[in-house]
Amino acid sequence: MRARLASLAACCLLLGACSVLPKAEAPTVYRLPAAPANDPDTTAAALPWALRIDTPLAGGGLDSARIAVLPGPDEITSYKGARWSDRAPVLLRDRLFDAFLASGRVPRLSVDDGNLQADLELGGSLRAFQSEYQDGRPVVVIRYDAQLIRSGAQRILAARRFDVRVPAAGKEVPQVVAAFGAASDQLAAAVIPWTLQAAAQAPARSSERSD
Repeated sequence: MRARLASLAACCLLLGACSVLPKAEAPTVYRLPAAPANDPDTTAAALPWALRIDTPLAGGGLDSARIAVLPGPDEITSYKGARWSDRAPVLLRDRLFDAFLASGRVPRLSVDDGNLQADLELGGSLRAFQSEYQDGRPVVVIRYDAQLIRSGAQRILAARRFDVRVPAAGKEVPQVVAAFGAASDQLAAAVIPWTLQAAAQAPARSSERSD
């Protein structure tokens, strides 16, 4: 009996201790900021083909909602108490989608989540989506290996590496997040004309079949 009472007393003490432990603070969730969208170019004709933007492939260190930072050449970690609103590859895919939509050139757009049919696909790999310390200052680096693919045939029509670097205004997380937004906008501004040019120079589907 005494043993049972002692056990109950110990449990009560443990429960009481748990109730006074401080709760873990929820991380601050950041969306990928974007510059104000410009008005679409109404002078250029909308292109007739449909484009699907795929979520880029990424390694385990980048395929997460953590805000990655490289304090040294061979070390990758993340900002404590902060996270993205979605996984980094999804953030980049959505930024590209929004940029194409704002351009007004390709109205028939979709993303891979919907699995809709499209004439062309923009895919590839996300090689870097992090801040790196250079001379004691964080610099946001986004490296995207883009591929323009003919849907159905799964044929690569064009490929190019895009590498964007934007210094952050300071070391605080909101300043780094702002640099991520600026870098993403720069990347999208480069990817759109490359995609349109590569699609215009791509051989017709009939000539591909005769190869």
